[in-house]
Amino acid sequence: MTIDSAIGRVVPTTDADLAARREASRAEIGAPVTGHLPARGSDYAVLAREVRRAGLLHRRRRYYLYKTTAVTLAYLGGWVAFVLLGESWWQLGVAAFLAAVFAQFAFLGHDAGHRQIFASRRANYLYGLFAGNLGIGLSIGWWVSNHNRHHAHPNTEGADPDATGILAYSGERAAAGKGMRRFIFRYQGVLFFPMLLLEAGSLHYASARAVSRWPIAHRGWEGALLAAHLLGMVGVVFAVLPAGAAIAFLAVQQGLFGFYMGCTFAPNHKGMAVLTDDRSTDFLRRQVLTSRNVRGGWAVDTAMGGLNYQIEHHLFPSMPRPNLRHARPMVQDFCTRIGVPYHETGLFESYREALSHLHDAGKHADSTASSLG
Repeated sequence: MTIDSAIGRVVPTTDADLAARREASRAEIGAPVTGHLPARGSDYAVLAREVRRAGLLHRRRRYYLYKTTAVTLAYLGGWVAFVLLGESWWQLGVAAFLAAVFAQFAFLGHDAGHRQIFASRRANYLYGLFAGNLGIGLSIGWWVSNHNRHHAHPNTEGADPDATGILAYSGERAAAGKGMRRFIFRYQGVLFFPMLLLEAGSLHYASARAVSRWPIAHRGWEGALLAAHLLGMVGVVFAVLPAGAAIAFLAVQQGLFGFYMGCTFAPNHKGMAVLTDDRSTDFLRRQVLTSRNVRGGWAVDTAMGGLNYQIEHHLFPSMPRPNLRHARPMVQDFCTRIGVPYHETGLFESYREALSHLHDAGKHADSTASSLG
């Protein structure tokens, strides 16, 4: 089980923004629009029309060509440096560099999974196979299936796989924990960052398990590319380094890769509204109230792969990454006009809020312990 994702049964692989499109087409869904806004359609339908008129859903192929080229060159350069450096403990620096490059490939795979790069589903899937399965050893088929459930039911216990994993987002879930899970729930605020060092291994396990057991499309290709990544990476590392140094290199590279990814995910939803039943909440409010944005400019945008614009991304999953920052002021203004809280904070404050929430929720695990005593 991943730190942010429970491994469950496969669901049909559908584009996550289909729910958003359905909302935009249903005039009867959502609270009535107030103020000077048009009264026609749901709140989300009105916002979607404004965003569409601004051209923010148009593809940005030139941006992704540049981004893919830069990340691919960094990936190849890292492995060339690894081979040239040879037997040296300075290889741990290369491991850290490749961990960051792996994360950037993961962000590109994420964008392909949401059909942000190409109009064609097939083209995005093939890109995902390249960036995910072959590049970093994560199944794009598994990820899309799992991630779409998250987008459909963000922070909804029992429906969002990210809210039903190894962490408890609510006191009720923490109180229901048993055994080792109860221990983790109780100390999850302290254990969160150390557990992230295991996240990459957990993601690899989830990918392999899904490809071997789930009815994922093109399982043969998915499995073959996962195997090619594993054999290629392990083979190169052990060919260049002695066994002890090779194991250390892989541990550092994978540990930091998972840590980086976890630090990127942490601010998105932890500490925001947790829903027990999202059917009574309209699409716009469900996405905005459960998401947090992170300020920081170009550096944060790059480091977090655009996921710092989590509100805009959840409202418009297929919006290309470079357009999210342009959508932000529009969404902020719209939320102000209809009275929906829009939460944005700095990076370190986002971690403080997330960890404080996990710590407070974890305290409820004591109620289970005391009742058993």
